[in-house]
Amino acid sequence: MDDMSEVIVVGAGPTGLLLAGDLAESGVAVTVLERRDGTVSNLSRAFGVHARTLEQLDARGLADRLVPMGAALRTVRLFERVEVDLGELPSRFPFLLITPQYNVERLLLERAVAAGVEIVYDAGVRGLAQDDGGVTVSTTAGQFRASYVAGCDGYRSAVRQALGQPFPGKAVLTSIMLADVQVARPPAGLLTVNGVGDAFAFIAPFGDGYYRVFAWDRRHVVADDAPLGLEEVREVTRRALGDDYGMSRPRWLSRFHSDERQVPHYRIGRVFLAGDAAHVHSPAGGQGMNTGLQDAANLSWKLAAALRGAPDALLDSYHDERHPIGRSVLRSSGALIRAAMIESAAGRPCAAWPPAARCPSRPSARRSPASSAASATTTPPRTAPPTVPAPAPPTSPDRRRPPVPGPARTPLRPDRPHPLTHRHDQVLQVEPATPADTLTLVRPDGYIAWTGTDTEDLDRFLTTLVGPAATRR
Repeated sequence: MDDMSEVIVVGAGPTGLLLAGDLAESGVAVTVLERRDGTVSNLSRAFGVHARTLEQLDARGLADRLVPMGAALRTVRLFERVEVDLGELPSRFPFLLITPQYNVERLLLERAVAAGVEIVYDAGVRGLAQDDGGVTVSTTAGQFRASYVAGCDGYRSAVRQALGQPFPGKAVLTSIMLADVQVARPPAGLLTVNGVGDAFAFIAPFGDGYYRVFAWDRRHVVADDAPLGLEEVREVTRRALGDDYGMSRPRWLSRFHSDERQVPHYRIGRVFLAGDAAHVHSPAGGQGMNTGLQDAANLSWKLAAALRGAPDALLDSYHDERHPIGRSVLRSSGALIRAAMIESAAGRPCAAWPPAARCPSRPSARRSPASSAASATTTPPRTAPPTVPAPAPPTSPDRRRPPVPGPARTPLRPDRPHPLTHRHDQVLQVEPATPADTLTLVRPDGYIAWTGTDTEDLDRFLTTLVGPAATRR
């Protein structure tokens, strides 16, 4: 058995790499186990990064590197009748960044390796066993042991299966066609989407000369492994969008089915599930990778704190806060995909959608699931319980820290940091953008945990949240 790590992360996709990088930068010994051979694929389903995810990447010094790799989409027009203005989002990043998943993955991989994360490739998980002292993971590359394990290994998660966890849900669409192609006539918009009768399609640029096409034909539902040719993708796209844009030179053609599933528990003892290992849903709204990255941002600081003496209840709060978010994403993406499945164009635009987008048939509507996707994962629901019971004002993960201009944008990128008091060696003080009479404690994932003026109250709160000062690091 290899030397024991503090945390094993299974899966070197975006979710696992962000989690591992966060932990390593916090001084935690991390090993990532990945069943692949180490090649970062240029074939990926995800191609959109939402505002809140960009804020999380900004906290890690990555957003300014990622944004130039893509194109900023500020207005989305759906079904030729619904317009969503993302420019109104209260964020430094009021847009949807169109860039392929592999760009995100490469930046996160570079950061994790630089922080000292050990990545073991060709290490497919065969089983795991946990006890009071830790978790032993058996893989094709040998056995590994750690205090905690995070399963970030996708839809077919070997970690979830080894735990015997159910993955309840159902398929919502079958025989979806995906194609990465070049085009002779680029669409006018960054993202073009529409449905006509029994055909639905969207097309968006990858930024490397290729376009991702997503198409669905109500009349032709076949098995996922049925052969797929470019002409079938062209024909359905022409029916849905009025043009096939001169598609040619496909580098990838595939069929898949879209499920809506969520694991009942994100924490099982010393093992946690995140990203697609915990929840999957339709690709509508482009929320999969984004939700997984925000799972990782929530879990990372809690694991680091627990390893340094924080109460175990802090780890329970990962499920308490993220499970409702996952359920909300399933509902919003499901609303979008079901709208696309409505055969009548007149019935498609907005009837089933919550208020959030400008829509001719509902002039008072202001926001749609697509808009909500860009900002909704911005804040956990207000029904989310406090992180831990606290005698001082409870932590409030329903409040996102507002954007701050300049280099002091987040607690992870502080400007002239210094201890708030001698006892608060986990707290960095940052000058606010505007003078304030109160102290504001911001969690590492960017949510406001506490506000007040009494530093003794703050100390009691921190003791409840992350343990006594003597055990803090």
